[in-house]
Amino acid sequence: MIHYNPKSWFSLIFHAYNRQVLRKLLPAMAVMGAFTAGVCYVELELLAHPVQLSNAVHSLLGFVLSLFLVFRTNTAYDRWWEGRKQWGSLVNVSRTLAIRLHEFTDNDAAHAHFNQAIPGFAKALRDHLRPNQSHSAVSTGEADLSGFQHVPNAWAQSMERYSAKLFAEGELSAQQHWLVAQNLERMIDILGACERILKTPVPHSYSMFLKKFIFLYVVTLPIGFVATFAWWSVPVVMLVFYILVSVELIAEEIEDPFGVDENDLPLNALCDTIEANVSEILISKEGSTTQNIL
Repeated sequence: MIHYNPKSWFSLIFHAYNRQVLRKLLPAMAVMGAFTAGVCYVELELLAHPVQLSNAVHSLLGFVLSLFLVFRTNTAYDRWWEGRKQWGSLVNVSRTLAIRLHEFTDNDAAHAHFNQAIPGFAKALRDHLRPNQSHSAVSTGEADLSGFQHVPNAWAQSMERYSAKLFAEGELSAQQHWLVAQNLERMIDILGACERILKTPVPHSYSMFLKKFIFLYVVTLPIGFVATFAWWSVPVVMLVFYILVSVELIAEEIEDPFGVDENDLPLNALCDTIEANVSEILISKEGSTTQNIL
């Protein structure tokens, strides 16, 4: 995730991210510029008069396209924000679970197990949500979990079994075991919500139609612009193309909030926060002030 000062206008205008988008779009912009230049040459040099078209059609289509783009970006941001809320809940649930275990039992072995298992669940969830990234093997001190197809489930099952063991041994009362189980259930709910975001992309027909709409809109712009802007139609069309496609690229990037792009969620930092907080609660003997990502 990019951290920035929203009040610094000039740094945002000339941010390196803008240059990266420009480099990504430069080949397509060059093609659009060459196409527009070809249309300008035909209308200004070969025809007696440029084609006179009303801008009313493009104005109307531009309004409709803007509605589509607003809906597209809002949908993508909703997915991004929903992912952020789920990971914020995971941070809170991890803290609550660690605090309850610390207060419910003085069993050092239990503290050590959950000190490893709670951050292990978070890291396994992060890796599970990044299926195209290579990950290191995940294991506990008791059993290797790297062979499991669904490693977050394995971590959750490990914690559930250990809490049941503490209850059977009398380390936890029935009420305390229920409270621990409630936190573990909440962690599974967060896992399911994140999987829902990951595995339910924007419908293909909508994404395909929007891209076609942008393409047809930009391709037909030069025909109507030449009579008004002459050769200036080339940079004007390239600018319109850059703005419209950039909005679509932003939506594509943030609709999968769990990736490793610059605007995706800082899952590594969130995992580090969970690990530091849980370790401080379960292992550290004295409290200390930590700076966390809430």
